[in-house]
Order: sequence, then structure tokens, then C-alpha cells
Amino acid sequence: MISFDTASADNTATATPQGWALVIDDHPLFCDALELTLKSVTGFTQIKTADCLENALATLEDVAAPALVILDLNLPDVNGLDGLIRLKRHAEKTPVIIVSSMTDNSIISGAIVAGAAGFVPKHSPRAVFKDAIEQIERGEIYKPAGYVESSGPSERDETVTRLSSLTNQQARILELICEGKLNKQIAYDLTIAETTVKAHVTAIMRKLGVQSRTQAVLVAQDARFASALPNPE
Repeated sequence: MISFDTASADNTATATPQGWALVIDDHPLFCDALELTLKSVTGFTQIKTADCLENALATLEDVAAPALVILDLNLPDVNGLDGLIRLKRHAEKTPVIIVSSMTDNSIISGAIVAGAAGFVPKHSPRAVFKDAIEQIERGEIYKPAGYVESSGPSERDETVTRLSSLTNQQARILELICEGKLNKQIAYDLTIAETTVKAHVTAIMRKLGVQSRTQAVLVAQDARFASALPNPE
């Protein structure tokens, strides 16, 4: 939840967000617009930006977690919900608002299942961002107008939930498995014992509900929504 300080001057209360915010978008104009929007509707004075997930994760190293993250799903170094899942592992308690031009129900639902605190269509006016942030500050999840709640979780939503349960180390090992690397190679890359890798692989397959490495790769690929995302320009 976003934390605010309230200060009173001439008996009028104003809310100022504590901490800092992070905007992650690879389009400079959108990034600047999102930064200005945040300053306008929340009063954040410290806002950092990143043009890809790796730069965002580097920004999070050795600093206090941000009070809010704005994330574009379509980044050059991630596929679909993979970026959100990885980001939440590094800033678990930070609310993340997805800002995207893609507003299909399946994408919105998947983002919420993966841990997003809200989903705002990319071309929304500032008033919508203000409403979203206020709703999230109350501990609620913001869903855009037109979103239709499904009667129950889809198979893909359940897959995203399983992937979200992986630890950072397990997620990294799964990424290397998806690259086709064997346990011995993974152990070398991560500087850990091969027996440790085997234990992690067993735990990964248990959490994903699969019986083989190939099935684990298919699960990871399915959750990325690659087919629903436009190709990078």
C-alpha cells in the first residue's frame, strides 16, 4: 500500500507520498508523460525511470524499495508477464501499476494474478491515474472500466500463480533451463553445487505441477503471453 503523510496548513490537509516512485517504460515520451502525471496527481518529488527491466532491477539494488512502480508490459528485455513476476520478487511489498495499450481481459486478469495492484490503459487521462492510485492507497485493486470479471481463474491464471511462487533463485534456474542448459552448466553459471541445482529443479517442478524439465519450459512460455504482445519496434 502507498503510504502518505498528511500535513495541515491553514486547516487544509494535503497528502504527500512517502518514499520514491519508479517508472519503467522504454518509450521516452511515454516515460516523461508518466513521470509528469505522477508528480501531478500524487505529489511524488523523487521519481526514477528505467527503459528496461534489467535497468529497473539495477535501480532497486541497495536502496529502500519504492513506494510505487509504474510498469509497461512490453519491454525489450521481457516477454509478457515475466517482467512483472520478476519485479515483484525484488519489491514484493511495493504496489505495481501496469500501464499498457493492451486491455484484453486475459492480460488484465493475468497481471492481477501475477501481483499487479492495478491496470491502467496507457492512454488514460490523469484523472484515471489519480483514481487508480487513490484506490490502491485504500488497499484495493484498480481495474479499468470495461474489464469483465471472470467466473473463476483460468488455466493460464493458475499457471501464473505457480510461477509467482518461485523464489528468485528458482526463477533464475528456470530461465536457464528455458535456455537449454543442463544442471552442470547451471551450477557453473550460478556458482553453486550441482546437487543444489537438482534440489531446486525438483522444487520448481513440484511448484509448477509438472513431471519434467520440458513441461516446466512449456509452463514458463505459456505464462509470458508472447502471442498477445506486439513485436518490439
